[in-house]
Amino acid sequence: MNRSMTHSANQYPTTAPARPGPALGLRIHAGSLRDHADRLRAAAAGLDWEGPQADAFRARLHHLAARCATAADGLAGSAARLDDGAGSS
Repeated sequence: MNRSMTHSANQYPTTAPARPGPALGLRIHAGSLRDHADRLRAAAAGLDWEGPQADAFRARLHHLAARCATAADGLAGSAARLDDGAGSS
């Protein structure tokens, strides 16, 4: 028997990794969306491109960044409502 192919039972996890609760999960996603919005704005500011097409592209990036920020605000608000609801039960 090839010893490199054998495994002991202790090598495998017996429990699943901890998952964040719903409110924390929403906050994590909100933070990711805010980071993405920041990256989009930085990309728009860093473009070394001029002309009407560049202006249209920058406008589109800013629009997408605003949508990400709006979604992040909504997720954060939902997390806060979950927290409020958890304390009132």
